[in-house]
Amino acid sequence: MAFKLFKKKDARRACVVGLDGVPCTLLKDMMERGVMPNLKELVGRGTLTDMTVSLPEISSVSWSSFMTGKNPGEHGIYGFTDLKENSYDYRFPQFNDLKTETIWDRMGRQGLRSIVINQPSTYPAREIPGVLISGFVAIDIPRALYPRKYLASLARARYRVDIDTEKSREDADFLFKDLDALLECRKVIMDELWDKEEWNFMQVIVTGTDRLYHFQWDAYEDPSHPNHERFLQYHRNVDDFVGYVYEKFSKEGSPENFFMLSDHGFCGIKNEVYVNSMLQKYGFLAFDDGSDTLSDITSDSTAFALDPARIYIHRKERYPKGCVEDKDVEGIKSELKAMFGSIEHDGPRDEPIIRHIFDGADVYSGGQTPGAPDILLVPHNGYDMKGRVGASTIVGERRLQGMHTWDNAFFLSLRNDLLSSDEELTIFDVPWKVLKSIDVEP
Repeated sequence: MAFKLFKKKDARRACVVGLDGVPCTLLKDMMERGVMPNLKELVGRGTLTDMTVSLPEISSVSWSSFMTGKNPGEHGIYGFTDLKENSYDYRFPQFNDLKTETIWDRMGRQGLRSIVINQPSTYPAREIPGVLISGFVAIDIPRALYPRKYLASLARARYRVDIDTEKSREDADFLFKDLDALLECRKVIMDELWDKEEWNFMQVIVTGTDRLYHFQWDAYEDPSHPNHERFLQYHRNVDDFVGYVYEKFSKEGSPENFFMLSDHGFCGIKNEVYVNSMLQKYGFLAFDDGSDTLSDITSDSTAFALDPARIYIHRKERYPKGCVEDKDVEGIKSELKAMFGSIEHDGPRDEPIIRHIFDGADVYSGGQTPGAPDILLVPHNGYDMKGRVGASTIVGERRLQGMHTWDNAFFLSLRNDLLSSDEELTIFDVPWKVLKSIDVEP
């Protein structure tokens, strides 16, 4: 891809700090408690609003939507996993599977350069007009960096993409130390690139918030929890980081072009819910000889699910054992929607599980819609939807403490002219507002 040469005298600049998974309500709570005074000061200068994100409400899809300004029907990323074409084998979509240009490409065509640090779903890193350091899931540091001339810098910063999730799940002391180390290495590499590179757009993503919420959400909700104070202290550290970035940026001439966002919200988990078990119980899905792998799906199964709650009609022309004719798709969709709408958690709470049922045809548009799920489920808070195969029950015990939510993400803009009071914001709107702040054409 060819880009114009950077115009050194171009004073247009914008800065974005992403806090992965941080709910708008939690942010407000932390400001009210005095835990995040830098955020409170910034909010006082700008506008903080909640927003909805992509469907499904997971980082790979939401961050892909932010970096393109497009819905999955255009950019083609529907989850952390997908199926290989004409197969039941899983594959892991990567950055080269993204079907549309990024906002950094768009800026590059106008001679602007970007520094992008810890951006999820950009592995392996590819050329952008500037510097890109991939975020999770990135398994090899050299392949997570463009250009590679900064490999020595990453080594000196002791840069890592993610915490040790397995150890952190079992050891809270290790988790909090690892979170702080990760925040520090982001700061070190940002400082070096800030000074060495000519840039117009600076973006850094903090993913430790997401990790903390998955493993220690109870520490937030329960003030008597042994890790409650450490939970708050990490947010103080994040607030210090945000204040540090803003102070650096405010000296660059356009302090009002400072933005923050999260890619989804978060809430506590009460139970896991196994969507394929629902489909099995109500006769939409079966496996040969009691097997519990998707490749053993029977030829008369009419639907199956992929994580977290993506429902696919078992179409005859799309899957090796597919049986559903095109003329029957809408009827099966109607049956599925009725079933999902009636599901309740039988037990002490006796409450509905599903909050929203979306038809994929209403959610997605664009050239990649042939790969889209047919139905998407958004649960009530507390029910963590899983696409795993082989669960013996529909509702099971939780394995994590926190889960993503489709709503309650946040966006903060110091450019009050970019937001209207009655606007129902989505993550698809955000990149266009950022681009408008530096006069980049949509």
